[in-house]
Amino acid sequence: MARPERSCHHLVEIEKTRERRRDLRAPRVAKHAATGDLPNFTSTFAALGKLGYAGALVSASAVDINTGKTILSIDDRVALPAASIGKILLLVEVAARFDQREFAPYGILDKVPGVSAGAAGLWQHLQAPSLPVADLAALVGATSDNLATNMLLQLIGLDAVRARTESLGLTRTALLDLVRDNRGPDDAPQLSVGSAIELSWLFGALARGEIVNSLASQRVLGWLSLNTDLSLVASAFGLDPLAHRGADHNTLLVNKTGIERGVRAEAGALRGNKRAVAYAASIHFEDSSLQARLRAIEALRIFGYDLLEYVH
Repeated sequence: MARPERSCHHLVEIEKTRERRRDLRAPRVAKHAATGDLPNFTSTFAALGKLGYAGALVSASAVDINTGKTILSIDDRVALPAASIGKILLLVEVAARFDQREFAPYGILDKVPGVSAGAAGLWQHLQAPSLPVADLAALVGATSDNLATNMLLQLIGLDAVRARTESLGLTRTALLDLVRDNRGPDDAPQLSVGSAIELSWLFGALARGEIVNSLASQRVLGWLSLNTDLSLVASAFGLDPLAHRGADHNTLLVNKTGIERGVRAEAGALRGNKRAVAYAASIHFEDSSLQARLRAIEALRIFGYDLLEYVH
């Protein structure tokens, strides 16, 4: 297949993503911003600690993107189920391959019977039988599309994603399998796992343009900036879930969530008018009642409030 010319729209999107990455790296300083403020995450410690005492496994990390200073660390080296967050690693490999002549971003992939997995995503509900690779990556970023994820994994291979993950130095974070409706004894027990310290590092490195190269980092950030799930940590930021690619009230967000039964997790990069922070949090809990689930969600929202206060 001949490699098509890059469209003007594609070049405009790359430039917009480059601007978002610069914005994440270099937050503006407010005219009346205090200096030398100590981060205060007392509420986060209390909320996550309460869940931990009740038997949940919790992990959280927050790192200042510009200084590299750790501002929050709660069991951040523990690898916990991360649900769909591991799809970021697939997007990194897809973005890296766009620089290869034999891998065209506009190459077309067809829906394949038996590859689909229920729940998340739009492609399974669309009439389009085929989509370009770049559009599938956008669907993964926007809606964590399971069918798009599996089609990209069929194209690239899980081994290639694992090799890329290892090349990044990630040892506690991995995409383990395809998305499956049911997991048997021969399947990986989780879609992905991750440690908060590695996930916060990953988002910080993306914001600095250090993952693979600057252009690949921009592509991944562009896809993730489409994410429509602001139900966890990001629910504290007051952003429009369907339209937040630009700064709103001097707040800019790129994030990815991971949600399945008994798991609520999120990782991202947040910029305010004073600072920029990369963060990650994961809660593995007994999802035995709606109240238990809501307590986990509320704890992550409290983490979001503390992050918002830090960056502003």
